[in-house]
Amino acid sequence: MGSPAEVKGEGQGRGNSGVFLMERYEVQVLDSYDNKTYYHGQAGAIYKQPAPLVNASRKPGGWQSYDIIFKAPKFDEQGKVTERARITVLHNRVLIQNHVEIYGNTWHGPALYLAHKARAPFKLQEHADLVRYRNIWIRPL
Repeated sequence: MGSPAEVKGEGQGRGNSGVFLMERYEVQVLDSYDNKTYYHGQAGAIYKQPAPLVNASRKPGGWQSYDIIFKAPKFDEQGKVTERARITVLHNRVLIQNHVEIYGNTWHGPALYLAHKARAPFKLQEHADLVRYRNIWIRPL
């Protein structure tokens, strides 16, 4: 992820974006370098859920790397979650999320699981901030 060299805005208004796994579980993308915001909304947070262990953000204008290892949740025949999603995130090669449990969807309302297919697309969030992406690799595990 590339953040703009010129710093404009503060908090969630600086390079705000995200990577949505299975269209519903967001890893926050944000320019968190010397930028205060709420703890579970900074770069690498599972949005509004587990905060990153550390702030590994590089200075604005450079490229930030995110390595995301994601394990999808599992559901029974009635649609009840039997195994929650788990995620590990390395931000700029620093471990910031270590096999943490995702509590459910990360967007509007309370975090809860709604049954969904075993496979779903990922999406890059467009939040009207200047953010660039390159070298995206996806590999099923």
